[in-house]
Amino acid sequence: MLLLYSPYHTARLQYTCSFILSELLGLVFRITTDIQEFQNYSGPKINYSNHSCDNGEMSIVPHGLLFENNIQPQQVTCFEYKQYPAFFKTRDTDWPFDIFSASFYLLSRYEEYLPHSKDAYGRYAHNNALAFKEGFLQLPLINCWANLFAGYVLERFPSLQIQTPAFRFVPTYDIDMAWCYKHKGWLRNIAGFIKSPSAERLHVLYGKKPDPFDSFEWLHALHHKYQLQPLYFFLLAQHHSRYDKNIAPQHPAMQQLVKAHAKRYTSGIHPSWQTGDAMHLLHREIAILQQLTAKSVTISRQHYIRFTLPEGYRRLIAAGITDDYSMGYGSINGFRASVASAFYWYDLEKNEQTALRVHPFCFMDANSYYEQHYSPAQAYDEMWQYYEKCKAVGGTLCTLWHNNFTGTGKQFEGWRQVYEQFINRVL
Repeated sequence: MLLLYSPYHTARLQYTCSFILSELLGLVFRITTDIQEFQNYSGPKINYSNHSCDNGEMSIVPHGLLFENNIQPQQVTCFEYKQYPAFFKTRDTDWPFDIFSASFYLLSRYEEYLPHSKDAYGRYAHNNALAFKEGFLQLPLINCWANLFAGYVLERFPSLQIQTPAFRFVPTYDIDMAWCYKHKGWLRNIAGFIKSPSAERLHVLYGKKPDPFDSFEWLHALHHKYQLQPLYFFLLAQHHSRYDKNIAPQHPAMQQLVKAHAKRYTSGIHPSWQTGDAMHLLHREIAILQQLTAKSVTISRQHYIRFTLPEGYRRLIAAGITDDYSMGYGSINGFRASVASAFYWYDLEKNEQTALRVHPFCFMDANSYYEQHYSPAQAYDEMWQYYEKCKAVGGTLCTLWHNNFTGTGKQFEGWRQVYEQFINRVL
């Protein structure tokens, strides 16, 4: 067992040590505030304080963030350590920065609680983020730090047995618009045709061509071929709106689609844009999905990645959600929390760990296409880079795709092919 001495045993310290030491490194550890116990302990030990306690210890000088209870601006100055960015530098210590405080700052999304600018959709703008400003948004930095830390700890304490997680690939899909033309009703199709006349629309509606967004059987064949267990998130807004353009959940075709996928895969709710303004709608949409699938709904991902902290996650917890897949940006690809592993959400205002499990994604097809203006070939290269980075640190590569990108529409020509090419190479 690893014993860690700290003058204070806080919720922030326990949370961060549990993630770094237990979840990422597989270590059994305990925190003590008893200096006598620490000095008498003969096993591996870390002194997390400003004073030397014992000759056999490993020392990390605390920055102080984990001993605070409030939320206030932090002075963050980055420097390079073993080719990686780091911050909260310390002196006269075995480790050059406070890995626990720095990890907590990123994991808790501390900066999202501070005054910041919003993007066009009212979300936390990614250009506020330290990771974006300092150029490490594309790195699962906490995993990288943990691996370096593991190497040092093993050097210092060879008897320790470190077990790092195995790499995982988790494909996920948001079903915002199940069909481009079908099942929308004549009024919506007539309005759409007037706005943008298209022979394709007529061919689809008269049954002469498949709907270009209908890639569901193609995806199923892909999953079957490579033995994948994807996650599907369904948008089930009852009323059409500017950002919620799904087929109504009352429509038999939509109900059939949801039921068919629930039999094959794990299905979650894709809370509509409207739920951000009306909490009762979230409960209603979850109830609809539970009724259609005859299963409890415990996973979610926000439509348009629309959420703010802490309110957004508190709403999910109140609605019975245990696992959320929204931790990413809807404006750029990368690691929003600088980590490629699932973690428990820490409610910074209440200063406590919650039971909500957060699953970060780092690649979204829509970001590549609409925001970064990548070609299919460039998107493939981007996905591969994230794969290599996640695999190198034993992380989880969670990708987010939409059925329209893997469909047959001319607008998304080539995207289906690079997705299959990527999966074939990964697996």
